[in-house]
Amino acid sequence: MLVQERAATVVIVTKNRRDELRDSVRSAVEQTGKPDVLVLDDGSNDGSSEMVEREFPAARVVRYDRSEGYIVRRNQAARLARTPIIVSIDDDATFSTPDTVTQVLGEFDDERIGAVAMPYINVRCDDIIRKRAPGALGGYATNGFIGTAYAVRRDVFLGLGGFSELFFHQGEEREFCTRMLAAGFVTALGRSDPVHHAVSPRRDLRRIHVFARRNDILCAWLTTPMPYLPVHIAGTVTKGAAFGLRMSRVRWMATGVLAGLGGCLRHWAARRPVSIAAYRLSRELAKRQSMPIEAVFEKIAPHGGRAVDGTAGRRAARNRKAA
Repeated sequence: MLVQERAATVVIVTKNRRDELRDSVRSAVEQTGKPDVLVLDDGSNDGSSEMVEREFPAARVVRYDRSEGYIVRRNQAARLARTPIIVSIDDDATFSTPDTVTQVLGEFDDERIGAVAMPYINVRCDDIIRKRAPGALGGYATNGFIGTAYAVRRDVFLGLGGFSELFFHQGEEREFCTRMLAAGFVTALGRSDPVHHAVSPRRDLRRIHVFARRNDILCAWLTTPMPYLPVHIAGTVTKGAAFGLRMSRVRWMATGVLAGLGGCLRHWAARRPVSIAAYRLSRELAKRQSMPIEAVFEKIAPHGGRAVDGTAGRRAARNRKAA
């Protein structure tokens, strides 16, 4: 169990959301677990960095003049962090109680747990708690987490090369969790007090949907082994097209699908499929959403005390150059 002072770094990547950021940082510095708080400003021009430095001197702020996106910044944050665990929330999210980080640290009670999908509520949409472990007892694994509410072991994250920057926007978490599973580490469903995610109204829906379709295909291309790849790609394209018809956003979906197929060709050399066993387990987790964690432990390959080495880091560097 990793409940100790300065065991965690809360990472918040932000761009031009000063008012929302204020609430996020406040909820982080008020955590009883006394985490480090690291804010990465991805090129804001609304005074976000100055606000944090002025109002929250305990937080560390790193400002970049040029925007490169939150995936790049979260990878950089992992390298800048000084603690074993990284806890990440969006700049429009807050911890609902001061004890959340301490609760999350307690959930890393097995070295095979590489990440924890933290419960969260999209408070402007409904009161449903998502990504919470079922029942009151027992551990459960899932297929992935979302960027607004997760915790990850820093050494595992860096050893696997972090998030693939080929995605640029959305979808990176699922691909990372698939690679993590193949390396012998599980994503656990959490039971902490939920993160409150106040989805910002300032979102480009077209951009979100286009990248979602592109990155679904790209994720399949990067991780799916043969002989499953053609069927998986075809199914992903079909589901994307059906979603576009259902939502009356056919043009957006078509743009995303074409971008995804083009990305497969452009990033041909970046393909690193996982093992068939890891792929099938990942698909089972995606279908069921949760499985008893002990059953998943029995199926994963042993990581041999961190079977994640510089190879993944070099692959990430190649991906950044290719992008």
